[in-house]
Amino acid sequence: MRKGQRDLRRLFFFLILSGLLCCAPRQAEEEDSDNYQPLALEDWNISTPEAQGLDPGRVLAAYRKANNLSNIYSLLIVKNGFLVAEKYFYGQAHNIANPTASVTKSIVSCLAGIALRDKILSGLDQTITGFFPEVDWAALDPRKSQITIRQMLQMRSGYPWEEFSGHLNRLFSTRNWIPLIEEFPLTSDPETEFGYSNLTAHLLAIILARAADMSLSSFAQTHLFQPLGIQAGYWPADALGYNYGSGDLCLKPRDMAKFGLLFLNSGSFNGSQVVPAEWVSESLTPYSFNVYARGGSYLEGKILSSFDVLDYGYLWWSSKAGDHPFHYAWGHGGQLIVLIHDLNMVVVTSANNLAGQFGDAAWQKEKAIMEMVGELIASL
Repeated sequence: MRKGQRDLRRLFFFLILSGLLCCAPRQAEEEDSDNYQPLALEDWNISTPEAQGLDPGRVLAAYRKANNLSNIYSLLIVKNGFLVAEKYFYGQAHNIANPTASVTKSIVSCLAGIALRDKILSGLDQTITGFFPEVDWAALDPRKSQITIRQMLQMRSGYPWEEFSGHLNRLFSTRNWIPLIEEFPLTSDPETEFGYSNLTAHLLAIILARAADMSLSSFAQTHLFQPLGIQAGYWPADALGYNYGSGDLCLKPRDMAKFGLLFLNSGSFNGSQVVPAEWVSESLTPYSFNVYARGGSYLEGKILSSFDVLDYGYLWWSSKAGDHPFHYAWGHGGQLIVLIHDLNMVVVTSANNLAGQFGDAAWQKEKAIMEMVGELIASL
């Protein structure tokens, strides 16, 4: 055999060997992408989709879609109170708490119900004026002094939908939002129109903290997180020390799922009534319907093919996919806690919260996660 032939032969076998070595990790990665078995830890009872009446093929299809999404951190499925599927992406893990963006709003809504139960709030029709004595209400648009806690929970305060009204940059350019009570104009009479207002959500959080005479994080720890066995992470605060009600409480996905299970079970957790059942029902009832229909932006009209409508309750969203109505907490980037009552099921996703990123490019990443969840629900 000539030297050139021997060299070619050696190269041939080297390429074969290299191919085997390269293919082995890919094969392991492909196999791992199909593994959604939950971790056996003390915080959840685990099971399998089959044992809880879910088609494993449809669950697997969702995880394969999730595996190709660029922005997702986790996908968890709870059925009949059991964690039946769980997977993390992009170096994430069960013990990492990430900012939940506007999922925080639904937690603030829950805390409002607890405050009402404990008579920390006297009623939902209280106006906001008594909670902000530093504001010269007499000098403002008189409609502002008529805004109630109920209207704030419904996102019907009249304050602008910042993302679509040009107020977003001003909102995030300061860490003291109380002066914005005066600065931001009302774009509608209170109660008459839906407007997704981060300012409104944070003002509600300040009201709860002032009414309870403690930080909202301390109030939540005592009355919500501790009963659920949740270990909350960092909760950012404004310049005055008030935890933001608008977003970015850090939670682990398994703890997000606990909060979802609480609302799926009408406020009960492990046999204890943590939140009044009446409040859960009232919170999940829609008061504004098809809220993006009057968009005037890239979100105008029907923004998701797998979500029939987008309705709104007390800082909770609701929709329908296929034959299944559902309620959900929704945060920027693709954070979701989804309650499917007729299936006795909770779906959780966490994601990069795309801080400071808005517009179509960010929306497409977020939308892909939501469509994956909607398609899963519709397939069941």
